[in-house]
Amino acid sequence: MTTINETAYPRIKPNMSQSELESVYTPTPEDMAYIRQHRRRKLDQLALLVHIKLTQRLGYFLKSSDIPNKIVTHISELMKMGDTPKKYLARFDRGGSRTRLKILVRRYLNIKLIENNNTATLLLHKLSSEASEKKHELADVINVVIEELVKQRYELPGFSTLVKHAKSAKKQVNDTYFKQTHKKLNHEMTIELDKMLNSSGRKTRWDSIKREVKKPTNKEVKSYLQHLQWLQGLVERLPNMEFLPLTKKHHYTLEARSLDAFHLKEMKQAKRYTLMVLLIQSKLSQSLDDVAGIFKRKLNKLHQSAETRLMEYHQEHTQRTEKLINQFRNVLKTYGDNEADIQPSLEDIRNAMSEEPAILLAECEEHLAYAGNNYYPFMLKLYKPQRAQLLNCLELLELGSSSEDSSILLALETILEYRNTHKQELGHYEEFVAQPWVNDKWKKLIFNADTKTVNRKYFELCVLSRIKNELSSGDLFIRYSLEHSDYRKELISWDEYEQGLSEYTDMLGFSKDSKTFATELKKTLSELSTQVDEQFQSNEFLDFNNDQLVIRRHQNIPEPQQLKKLDEALRDSLEEKSIVDILVESEQWLDAHKLFKPVSGFESKLDNPRKRFISTLFCYGCNLGPTQTARSIKTLSRKQVAWLNLKYVTEEKLEKAIVKTVNAYNKFELPSFWGSGKSASADGTKWNVYEQNLLSEYHIRYGGYGGIGYYHVSDTYIALFSHFIPCGVYEAIYILDGLIKNESDIQPDVIHGDTQAQSTTVFGLAHLLGIDLMPRIRNIKKLVFYKADGRTKYKHINRLFRGNINWSLIERHLPDMLRVALSIQAGKISPSTILKRLGTYSRKNRLYFAFRELGRAIRTIFLLKYISDVELRRTIHSATNKSEEFNNFTKWLFFGGDGIIAENVRHEQRKVIKYNQLVANLVILHNVQSMTEVLSQLKQRQMPISEEVLKFLSPYRTEHINRFGDYHLDLSKKRKPLNYKLDIIKSQSPQ
Repeated sequence: MTTINETAYPRIKPNMSQSELESVYTPTPEDMAYIRQHRRRKLDQLALLVHIKLTQRLGYFLKSSDIPNKIVTHISELMKMGDTPKKYLARFDRGGSRTRLKILVRRYLNIKLIENNNTATLLLHKLSSEASEKKHELADVINVVIEELVKQRYELPGFSTLVKHAKSAKKQVNDTYFKQTHKKLNHEMTIELDKMLNSSGRKTRWDSIKREVKKPTNKEVKSYLQHLQWLQGLVERLPNMEFLPLTKKHHYTLEARSLDAFHLKEMKQAKRYTLMVLLIQSKLSQSLDDVAGIFKRKLNKLHQSAETRLMEYHQEHTQRTEKLINQFRNVLKTYGDNEADIQPSLEDIRNAMSEEPAILLAECEEHLAYAGNNYYPFMLKLYKPQRAQLLNCLELLELGSSSEDSSILLALETILEYRNTHKQELGHYEEFVAQPWVNDKWKKLIFNADTKTVNRKYFELCVLSRIKNELSSGDLFIRYSLEHSDYRKELISWDEYEQGLSEYTDMLGFSKDSKTFATELKKTLSELSTQVDEQFQSNEFLDFNNDQLVIRRHQNIPEPQQLKKLDEALRDSLEEKSIVDILVESEQWLDAHKLFKPVSGFESKLDNPRKRFISTLFCYGCNLGPTQTARSIKTLSRKQVAWLNLKYVTEEKLEKAIVKTVNAYNKFELPSFWGSGKSASADGTKWNVYEQNLLSEYHIRYGGYGGIGYYHVSDTYIALFSHFIPCGVYEAIYILDGLIKNESDIQPDVIHGDTQAQSTTVFGLAHLLGIDLMPRIRNIKKLVFYKADGRTKYKHINRLFRGNINWSLIERHLPDMLRVALSIQAGKISPSTILKRLGTYSRKNRLYFAFRELGRAIRTIFLLKYISDVELRRTIHSATNKSEEFNNFTKWLFFGGDGIIAENVRHEQRKVIKYNQLVANLVILHNVQSMTEVLSQLKQRQMPISEEVLKFLSPYRTEHINRFGDYHLDLSKKRKPLNYKLDIIKSQSPQ
């Protein structure tokens, strides 16, 4: 049963602060004038005023017996009536007095009564049905209805009434969608779907639908391509499901993913077919992206291996290179030894040669083929065993062009047309020789100007390499794909853009007019450049050495003398606890288990849901696995632990639990000494996974196979968001996602990152989203500073600048860029989706050039601040250190299974990362509660505690936590409640 606490239904807080009492329940002069106008007796005025303030806050009427004494006393004292007991208000709960009072309150607050009749029923059902179209969880449906009733100035009905209508509407909406799907399926297709659920051995065809690609060996790729071909044939015969809202699609797919054949058979036909169709379509999209990923990975490996071969070739042929140069020297010497007016004879030249001219010429030709670091010739031999699979991949991917230029697709058609021919030379010279995507290195190998022919194998390699790049840049898309979809269709329309533009730009504080925007940004860059130039000589940390900027290292702020003593006192005083006890206590504070209900949307029938949730959290968050967890926590079986994860837990629900933890943490005073919450840092750390899946990739920087856990950590130390991404992916494309998707009370607008976040396109997009990107900078000498105006000369820092901003480009394409930003704000597309397209150079993509140019300006502004402000450099260094500390802390808690993520299914791997983040955040919350208690006790013992010392503490404490031994899930033990009000120091904490 959905409870009132799970919704936004207004209610009075049990522990109301004095400041809240004064701000919410203090009457205004208008309030006082109204009650005096309509009531003469003081008690009548008090009753009317109390109900006005309560209804204003709640949206519905309370009985006098339910009104807290605190509120009545506060209002009566302001009316100079003294401490009036609320029992005197009881007569206004009955008969005509209550009716007249309600009429006056509604009239003053301009709210309408929902009558208990058919009109009211129709209104609530209509609102509930509309909400059920957008939302899936019952609590979310109720919240949307509440929001709409408040907007339309209706008095809120009772909570049970809202629940009744929401349940009815949700069922009706779902049933309607299920019936629509059933009608779209022909009889033959329903028979085929039913057959998928029949077992012909240990597995059903439904299990095959859920297949995940393993490590992409040749055998596995061949098998997976056959699987994709089968899925494509299946999907072509399934109905188009575009009539379903995205929210419904998502939740139905999640439910289908959690079900096996047995449980699907038990469902009503219409629902069963809907879930099956959606999962099949979803798995096709995933499989297409998998095959595209395999294709790109294999091409990347070809290029990398060829580059390695070229380096080896140069090392092996150093002697031959020296021989050829020596030979050329001998020929030149022959010329030089003769008198100026006497030409050397051919015989003289021949005598100067150490070998036959033909041999030397062949060696020269071979050497020139690899000149200019051209490794392409080495790809040919490596390509041969991979050719069939690469072409098979492309034959199955339905590619489309996101621009008018589709020449690369014509080239692919040509390749596939001649796929089985033995011809080495093709006659399409004029068709492709002038194509801009064929660079000079390829041209030398592909085109023969004398015979007007095309070398087929080199042409194939060139086209395949180009397709790889255009898939990454978004110039090519794949039909039915998710990661490689046509991103243009995910943007808001131009009409929606026009409607939302003014509000968005006003919110962020910059002009919607392109010319004004560019002019103001140019002025900012110009003025800052002048300021840095004028202050350059007085900046002791900056200098030039041979035209190279040198930034001298700053001194770290020394630790306060009291820190060691306070840290030891904390270590001695913190109570030793097992990791399970900490999870039990933290979960009981938050009631986090209530966030986890069946994926199906039905009410939970679990006995002891708290115990089941904590066991599952411990299992996956600390990586013990179901079997070891069942051995450690005796009263649960392996299947019970794994079952809850499958049937109840999704990434979205884990994120909600994380948000709840962050919000509780943010109420403590202690984190405010560590940061303001206005900034966060993003960093990745490698997690080991088994090699038998596509996500697993060898990471050069970290070593070993695995994926990257990418975390956004607040400057107050708690983690706000997490991703799990492949090792080969550029981490910075996810740096903005964590802030956009973050729904906690901590809302940073500054993001620090590692050196990967230096990309200009990331800077450009961050600026238009209202986010200040301030990454750690390494090798600043390699970064280009851009002038606002190329004609400006600076006295001291002119050597810094190596380019000028093209303001007309920014001005021309600002609407296109703002449309992307507005689409992200509307939730139509994620920052990472667009940054994947902008992370690869593309001559076709005007957005790439526009964001790059805007990013050049924004990054230069940041770099000028970075080099001139030592405190900014300290802040960035401190923020990125917090990320690294969190990475170590979260891995310390992931102590089971040798720290290897054993899951090979990708959505389960992502869930493991979320589980682990939730465990880490719960331990951080528990540590802050415990540290606050100890610090408060130390203060009472007169130990000196200052803000300066508190700033050096951290919640990543582990010395008091026992990770190993027997685990006892004791839920009966009485726990101390969270206490946010404990004082740590006498002075006021920073805000």
